[in-house]
Amino acid sequence: MRVAVTESGPLQGRRVAVVGVGALSCAGVGVEALWDALQVSHAPASKRVGEFSTDHIGGPKELRRLDPFTLFAVVAAQEAWTSSGLVGPLEDAGCVVSTGIGGLQTILEQVRVLNEKGPSRVSPFMVPMMMPNAATAAVSMRFGLRGPCETVTTACAAGTHAIGNAARLVASGRSTVAVAGGAEAVLVEIAEAGFRNMTALSNSDFSRPFDRHRDGFVMGEGAGVLIFEELEHAKARGATILAEVIGAASTADAHHITAPDPDGRGAIRCMEIALADADLGPADISHINAHGTSTPLNDLAEAIAVRHVFGEHAPPVTSIKGHLGHSLGAAGALEGVVSVLSLQRQIIPPTAGTTELDPAISLDVVLDAPRSAHLETVLSNSFGFGGHNGSVVFRRYHGD
Repeated sequence: MRVAVTESGPLQGRRVAVVGVGALSCAGVGVEALWDALQVSHAPASKRVGEFSTDHIGGPKELRRLDPFTLFAVVAAQEAWTSSGLVGPLEDAGCVVSTGIGGLQTILEQVRVLNEKGPSRVSPFMVPMMMPNAATAAVSMRFGLRGPCETVTTACAAGTHAIGNAARLVASGRSTVAVAGGAEAVLVEIAEAGFRNMTALSNSDFSRPFDRHRDGFVMGEGAGVLIFEELEHAKARGATILAEVIGAASTADAHHITAPDPDGRGAIRCMEIALADADLGPADISHINAHGTSTPLNDLAEAIAVRHVFGEHAPPVTSIKGHLGHSLGAAGALEGVVSVLSLQRQIIPPTAGTTELDPAISLDVVLDAPRSAHLETVLSNSFGFGGHNGSVVFRRYHGD
């Protein structure tokens, strides 16, 4: 099915080049550490971000005033910005760095201070550290991005929505450059207890997307950041163009606060709109980087939606959450980074942890080892609590 999209659609207008990517995850610091970790079928035991150097991004006093989720965003953004070759300040550069929850660790620490030492000892930096827009504000200040500076907080779809919204800024002419990404740091007891008590987490603490025995997701953390630039502007300055963003969409299930529509109707329409926005048909998609959380309901609903859109000839699918866990608002951004790397390297990473594919899934899920493939386009999906759906289409850049 092709869905009509008017000229005012999300990415109608100028071409949007990806000129930089950055990542921080349980695999380590940087996109190369991320990519290397995804090339094996087994996953890191811990989904936490390990210790890393901050010498290149600021002194101890400055960094103490950042919640971990903001720090993660700044680290990933620094790598992406440096690789882009851009130099700020830039008056018309936008910034959309999203999160699902924000500065939860700061809130918990300051509640402890309040209870133990009284209100006068609560940090005056608590509010700017905890607010969900702290990461995008910090990134915009660091690089002098003086265009739109916004945060989308749409649960597990936030990172993908940030990519779509930032790409629209460039496509529409509102910004020449835009930073897009997501960051999350909520591996704390109260968050894990909340997700576990709502039966969202795996009882075995093992992520196995699309597997017959999947029983929930494993929480992760980290950040992914992409730098977008209007294509002709990027070519004129001799930038290395990694890929293009050619379509994006956002829809709602309007069904349930946590459970997906079992028929996948919102996800179906989201993918269809993204394809139409990119002026592509289902047969034009080379690969799907799936949401694939390892929960029984979400994986099945996504598979139903993919089969509806793509029919019996759906492209190969992978989920990197088997490797990284589910980093909520950062997940879609990290998956966007991996989608770009897959296009560059013509490789689909395997889905870690999955050994026995659920027969009800009926998709070509890449398992066991990386798969070499001719990739021209990648569709990346994210679906979040609240019924938020996000899809974005990346295209390989051939120098034209």
